[in-house]
Amino acid sequence: MAALMLGMALAAIDGTIVSTAVPQIVGDLGGFTVFSWLFSGYLLAVTVTLPLYGKLSDTFGRKPVLIAGIILFLVGSLLCAAAWNMAALIAFRIVQGLGGGALQGTIQTIAADLYPLKERPRIQARLSTVWATSSVAGPVAGGLLAGYADWRWIFLINLPVGAVALWLVVRHLQEPSRPRPATRPRVDWAGALAVFATGALLLTALVQGGVAWPWFSAPSLGLFGASALLAALTVVIERRAAEPIIPGWVWRRRTIASVNLALGAMGLLMVAPTVFLPTYAQSVLGLGPIAAGFVLSVMTLSWPVSAAFSDRVYNRIGFRRTAMLGMGAALLILLAFPLLPYPGEAWHPALLMLLLGAALGLFQLPLIVGVQSTVGWAERGTTTASVLFCRQVGQSIGAALFGAIANGVLAARLLDAPVDGLPGDLDAVARTLEDPGAVSSAAAEYLRRAVDAAVDHVYVGAAGAAALALLALITLAPRRFPVITEPSDSPTAPDPAATPTASEAAPARQDR
Repeated sequence: MAALMLGMALAAIDGTIVSTAVPQIVGDLGGFTVFSWLFSGYLLAVTVTLPLYGKLSDTFGRKPVLIAGIILFLVGSLLCAAAWNMAALIAFRIVQGLGGGALQGTIQTIAADLYPLKERPRIQARLSTVWATSSVAGPVAGGLLAGYADWRWIFLINLPVGAVALWLVVRHLQEPSRPRPATRPRVDWAGALAVFATGALLLTALVQGGVAWPWFSAPSLGLFGASALLAALTVVIERRAAEPIIPGWVWRRRTIASVNLALGAMGLLMVAPTVFLPTYAQSVLGLGPIAAGFVLSVMTLSWPVSAAFSDRVYNRIGFRRTAMLGMGAALLILLAFPLLPYPGEAWHPALLMLLLGAALGLFQLPLIVGVQSTVGWAERGTTTASVLFCRQVGQSIGAALFGAIANGVLAARLLDAPVDGLPGDLDAVARTLEDPGAVSSAAAEYLRRAVDAAVDHVYVGAAGAAALALLALITLAPRRFPVITEPSDSPTAPDPAATPTASEAAPARQDR
């Protein structure tokens, strides 16, 4: 468990520790116009490799995939620390992301392999705690290292943590023995390349659209068109493959398909608090960066606590009803955000985020534990990867969609602004409000109200995403998840020489 938590910490903290060191990195290496690819490139690499690593872990085992992922991540970290310009740093961040994709999916799968169903909520809650801690500690550590040492230590600090995680995995992770397949496993490399290319083009269009170029410009339309053609080609390749990277049963089984769609919608709604709430806290409430981060971080405090106690709920009413209860509460909380008074107090959004974290902990963990429990060992890696992949794609779509909504609302409000020459997008408005002398007090107040209206519209959109998640569970998910109880759920590997009993020879099903 310590190895899994350390491995998860590598992937979790890397997404936040870089953010506060961007000024120092840009000041040293240049490349201000492309620095956003430090985050976009990493996100792309993690997302598009999740299905591949899931299939590889089902084919060759979890341990070799996890070891390869840790090594690749550490190599990428070392290269990032040695980067000589922004282009090199972006390329090496992508190498990091290639390892991060193996860490995220494989660790979640191993946790389901090693612990029986009744212990999985506690284990998943520990992994959630890693994410919660990293979201708070990452920016602080990044700022301290960049301010008092050198930004390169942000990447070098991964090396000792990763080395300990690697040693623990190699020494202590013992996978249950499995019968060798009659034929040599074949990897669908053509399908893997097609999935990688499709995901890379689609996510590039979503991440850069409206930022690097207008939505209806030639680059956006070209990327979306090319990704659509590649998606059609991917379907053809996967249908013909003997062992497809994304098998059709992922979408034909109601339980897995509904969880994929529900968690994709959750990724969509998560953009509202994680991306737009800090801007709201600083621009509307007038808080500093640390206080604004605290308003968001309270969500990460209640999330793992709620997740840890979710088994007491789903053991009584089932996975589906528990998830519906959590998302129903999240829907009401998101709709309450636009009703907050203007400008209000900092504890108002903080209280809502505390409640939202508790609601989403009650939603996400039962679905992940439930869907992992409906498949056997040979399908668990692919299933877990598909769930995480859909959640990541949802976040990318949400960033693009809600960014367009926020900037559209701002543009409409600024048409009647009291002064001319005001910025027209959310980031530029936020930077203007940070400088008290940039505009008059009346114009600054008008801008704050415009930001407040834009973020309110984003939260209404996030409530729509919560409604989509509920709809997916109501219409697609079975009333009871067909849970499989099998020997691999035990933390102790069975003796391969022993003759299986009737109950061990085939997995048993029970509805929950």
